[in-house]
Amino acid sequence: MIRVAVVDDDCLVTESLKTILEASGEIIVVGTGNSAPEAVALFLKERPDVLLTDIRMGESTGIQAAKEILQQVPDAVILLLTTFSDDEYIREALSLGVKGYLIKQNLSAIVPAIKAVNSGQSVFGTEIVGKLTEILQNGPAKKVHDYQLSDREEAILLEVAHGKNNKEIAEALFLSEGTVRNYLSQLLEKLEVRDRTQLAIFYYQEYQ
Repeated sequence: MIRVAVVDDDCLVTESLKTILEASGEIIVVGTGNSAPEAVALFLKERPDVLLTDIRMGESTGIQAAKEILQQVPDAVILLLTTFSDDEYIREALSLGVKGYLIKQNLSAIVPAIKAVNSGQSVFGTEIVGKLTEILQNGPAKKVHDYQLSDREEAILLEVAHGKNNKEIAEALFLSEGTVRNYLSQLLEKLEVRDRTQLAIFYYQEYQ
């Protein structure tokens, strides 16, 4: 069972999400909250596998909660949920290392998204994916030639950008999972980024 904490400033939405998630039979909701401070406290208390939190919650935001949580628990898995397809929020979420960003109306995508981020993938709703290149081009760009990536490193970077986990990358490139992990560690160090999400950002900035 995947342990999930759910936070939204609308209590009805929180309960609805809890019902949807637990109806899957693969997820248990370990706690709910209604604000960014509650999201932080709930995460630190329960240490869920995934935190599902709304972006806009009164005077605070899910982004603020994510930032505080990731400062204390760098490997926290956070999935943002919102009704707002806001470029600035998306860019900030990506820069923090948040694992996913979904539009709230797409309820059918929530359970698959939670399963995906729990397995190590990054997930962005179709509304977000269509805007990624434009959003990221407006941010600060690194130049790929400065890093002298090998063909193999570029191939692995491409697979990461497509949301594949280590096992899937190993199968696609006929490598062992250990070799994939080694390449990923090299890429993180060489590109000076913190996680797979930021590797994907680098790819979309430089190769699209």
